[in-house]
Parts: sequence; structure tokens; C-alpha cells
Amino acid sequence: MHCAKLDAILVEKLVAKQPLLWCNPHLAAGDPGSNSIDPRVDEARARLDRCGPLLVQLFPELVTSKGVIESALMPARPFQQATLPGCEQPGHWFIKRDDQLPIAGSIKARGGFHEVLAFAEKVGAAQGLFAQGEDHTVLASKRARALFSQYSVTVGSTGNLGLSIGVMAAALGFDAVVHMSADAKAWKKDRLRNRGVRVVEHEGDYAEAVEAGRALALQSDKCHFVDDERSPLLFFGYAAAAARLAEQLAEQGRPVDADNPLFVYLPCGVGGAPGGITYGLKGLFGEHVHCFFAEPVASPCVLVQLASGSDDPVSVYDIGLDNKTEADGLAVGQASEFVCPLMRKQLSGVFTVADDDLYLQLLALRDSMGVEVEPSAAAGFSGPDWIINSAEGKAYVKHHGINLNNVTHVMWATGGSLVPPIELHGFITKAERIKSQM
Repeated sequence: MHCAKLDAILVEKLVAKQPLLWCNPHLAAGDPGSNSIDPRVDEARARLDRCGPLLVQLFPELVTSKGVIESALMPARPFQQATLPGCEQPGHWFIKRDDQLPIAGSIKARGGFHEVLAFAEKVGAAQGLFAQGEDHTVLASKRARALFSQYSVTVGSTGNLGLSIGVMAAALGFDAVVHMSADAKAWKKDRLRNRGVRVVEHEGDYAEAVEAGRALALQSDKCHFVDDERSPLLFFGYAAAAARLAEQLAEQGRPVDADNPLFVYLPCGVGGAPGGITYGLKGLFGEHVHCFFAEPVASPCVLVQLASGSDDPVSVYDIGLDNKTEADGLAVGQASEFVCPLMRKQLSGVFTVADDDLYLQLLALRDSMGVEVEPSAAAGFSGPDWIINSAEGKAYVKHHGINLNNVTHVMWATGGSLVPPIELHGFITKAERIKSQM
């Protein structure tokens, strides 16, 4: 079994569900993907730009942004002070507000919208709806909808990817089908159905939902399956976020260079969204950006895969974990076989988060900043504390010669704005109960 290659002490801590920071020993400053923009990332960004007028027609709420799907970069000084009380508060902290991304309300809008738009372009061009370079708003016409209704777009999801794919596909007129696992939230299923999306429920976990969707999609040549585990279109759609983050950092007066490194903390499920963003950022900033994934203690699939050093799949089940977590969007037992090889030399590390700590983080965020997110989205907010205060974080900082006073910390909030108020209230109530029992 490939998990035999895992360090015994690490496995012992993982099985005990002990939160930890694992720093990647394979991180390479000279990785071929660093300081080199992959043309496929630029292509994804160009596609999103040219589809802006189309998105405005499909979603009137995008008129103000001219069809740009983007979130704010929010200074987080109050959260910084709440997290590290006292005089030691090094660095500059920000929250990337993908919890407020328009339409889909989560980070999944980036890759999800991109893939559906790419498929619409492909079908439209093949059927003569428009020629290359022509106005893409024709893809919102009655003729286009009649054409797209003959095709289906299918995805397997625990929730947020299904929302982004389903909403965009249905808006264009595709037959949108989302296969959802048992741990997906009921309100997400209801929201999809209200948008005209067909929801197929499965008793198993995320991987079983994906496999079921993939198997059904292969039965028809008019069905496009969005593969969260293996899709380059999703991956490069996520990676397109890097250039916009760079612009926002510049607007905030935060350079990224040898003297002013960037640390980014990304909640991680199968690895596609955080992997894509990491890939894009490494292409822009190389060794001056340090990306860390945040995974639940029950579902550290990327950590297990990378720490095994194996090219063959290794799952959290292989070491005795149950993959059961309150962070439904991160409840993934086996990491993407497409993403992990790309992260082997680019990812700085992974830290794990207990479910109770997810709730404590979302409570601290609400109390200090007035920001409300879902548990999955709170996973990355303990990142700066791990880097500043843990033995592993201090060793990493020393090894890379980093001055913590000059670091820019970006915590990526990945979802929450579409969560029903009663659900948000339930999160806070549970968080307050956990805090009172400490």
C-alpha cells in the first residue's frame, strides 16, 4: 500500500486528528512553473473578458462590473488584532472575498463559469452561431438557447461547484445536471432546483457522486462532463484569479518581491480551485509567493497524497480517517490526480483544521469584521497563526529568510454569501456554544 511511504509520526498525528502544519520538503524555488505565465492561464482570462457582455445579458446584476466576476481584497486589521492580541502583530493581513463572488457566491464561480463558457463557445462555433472574434452576446439569443437545449452539462459536486456549473449552464439553456453527495447541504440542492437544474442525489461521498456523473455523461456525445478531479478548463479558470489579485495588491500598496513576500491560505477539497490559484500565483511571483492549503483533520487528501511521495492515488481512507467533516465543501477523500503532480514543487505546505476551530474562526471573523462565511470558507483563517507561532512555521520562515513584518497574508474566503440566514444563524449559535465550553 502506497501510504506505507508516509512518515509514521505524521500518520499517527493525522489519524489522531491532531491539527498540524506540514511543510512540503519538495518545494522548489526553481520549479519550471515559477515566474513563467502559462499561455493557457492567459487564454482563460481572455475568455472571461470577452464573455463579459454575454454575462451582463444573462445576469443583470453584473451591469455595474461590466460582466467581470471578481471579489474585493479586504484589509483585515481588526481580525489580525483579534487573532494575535498584544503587541506582536507582524505583517499585513487581507481577506480575499470570494464568498461574495457574484451569481454563485463562492470561489467555484471562477473555474465553473469558465468551463461552461468554453463549452458554449465550442458548440456555438461548431454550429455556426458566430465566427471567431465576433460578439459573444449571440450566445444568449433564442437561436442559441434552442441549440444548447439539445446538449447537457453534468457535474458531480458536494455543493459550490454544482451551484456555479448548474447556474451558468441553465442560464445559457443547457440541460444542467448536478450529481450531489449525501453530505451536500439541502439548501444548495433547493437553490439549484429553483434555477431549473436537475439534481441527482447519491448516498455515497463526493468521489461516488463524481464517478456517477462521469459514467452517465459518457453515454451521450452531447453531454459535457465537468470533471472537478481532472479538468484543465476548471484549473486554468481558477488560475486566472492570480493576475487580478496582483492588481488588487498593487492598489493596496503591497508589492510582492524578495523583501515583501506574499503568503496565501486556501481552503482545499479535491484541490482544483486552490491548485489553480497557486499555479497562477507561482507563475507571476515565483519563489516570492508561499501558498498553503487548509484541509479538515478528517479529510487531508492533498497532504496525504503529497506526503506519500507516490504517483499512485492515496486516500485518507487508506490511513484510517473517515472523511467526515462539517466542512462539506472540503469533504474529499482522494485528491485530484491532475492537480497534485503540479503542486508537488509549488505548494509550500498544508495545515489541518478541526471542525470546532472552523466555527471559532467564523465567529471571530463575524465579531471582528462583520464578515459571515460558511465553515468550509473559514478553514484558511488560521494560516497566519500557524506561520507566525508554530515551530514548523517558524522553521519555514527561518529557512526562507523571511522578515515577518514585511509579509502580506491573504486568507481566501471561499463561500458563504448565498447561505440562507437561518443557516448562518445556526453556524454562529454553534460557534458560541463551542466557545462557551472552552
